[in-house]
Amino acid sequence: MELTAADVPALVRGAEVLGSGGGGDARAGGILVSRLLRGGSVDLLDPEASDPGLLVSAVGMVGATVVFTEQLPGGGEFTRALDAVQRWTGVRAGAVASVEAAGLNAATALVTALSAAGSPLPVVDLDLCGRALPRLDQFSLAVAGSDITPLALALPGGQVVVVDGGDAVTTERSVRSVLAGGGGWAAIAVGPRPLAELRRHALAGTTRRLLEVGRRLLALPDAPGPAAVAAAAGGQVLAAGRVLEVVRHRGAGEGGFGRGSLVVRDRATSALLRLEMENEYLLALADGDVVATTPDVLAVLDRRAARPVSCDRVRRGDDVVVLRLDAPRFWHEPARLDAVGPRAFGYDVDPVLPGVPA
Repeated sequence: MELTAADVPALVRGAEVLGSGGGGDARAGGILVSRLLRGGSVDLLDPEASDPGLLVSAVGMVGATVVFTEQLPGGGEFTRALDAVQRWTGVRAGAVASVEAAGLNAATALVTALSAAGSPLPVVDLDLCGRALPRLDQFSLAVAGSDITPLALALPGGQVVVVDGGDAVTTERSVRSVLAGGGGWAAIAVGPRPLAELRRHALAGTTRRLLEVGRRLLALPDAPGPAAVAAAAGGQVLAAGRVLEVVRHRGAGEGGFGRGSLVVRDRATSALLRLEMENEYLLALADGDVVATTPDVLAVLDRRAARPVSCDRVRRGDDVVVLRLDAPRFWHEPARLDAVGPRAFGYDVDPVLPGVPA
């Protein structure tokens, strides 16, 4: 499959949905991809139909997405990170993939591929999250027991840092320390590894999923009903109505991330739906009962435009549709749920996943 500039709007819209309210501004990534494509294309490889020995590096952006979008990079940061981890390992990647096919990071593998010297690298249709997630120790590789190091960080000031050794939690802390003193964000490249390993420990088909979701949402008429929005996104309506309240608390969440909540009154039933949020929407309660949780995707969309509204942009009075989308099946196993379920974010409730048979 070839991706061209015509695919960018769908990529952005789908990435906003799978961002679950977070993951950064997908439009910024779309601008970068459009700028670099210039009438060209990138090959999107099916991981199951590709050579299992193909060496793939997962790439992306980590840190403060707000800082990233204030001054868009040129794309060279991603190739610097990739070059650094290739020098460190002595192994060259034959393709790249995204660390997180959602939000801003849905575009970073494409940016890296297009910024590579010579012909664009192919992009493998898999990622390490399947939705937006805030921490490196939540990468599917780490959760499955595989190493996420060595990895390289390319900082906006030009410095390159390689992190090797240590477990995933230690790596997460080390990377956050580097970001705190290096401009707030960095391009990241994980050391190349065989596609055969990523087939076992990554989430396949996520870019195709967000493209399909984006195309269906963009095809909707103005002011579609909640059911039409849910059908286009492939999700379930949790509520549709006005936002009554938004509360935010700085640094109250796990890892020092901000935390907050919002309340929506459903227009049809008058029920109150409360969403708990950190970097992403994580928990939904209907009249006090938990009805949906991470790792399922919880998305808030503007009712008239069917455009996702992020955690940092939702406001009192917004007219919205709240959806739940199934998490990738990778996260359904109990041992993996511990890493991305509510308790991983400090909420003492069991995961509620309606799409998973009891």
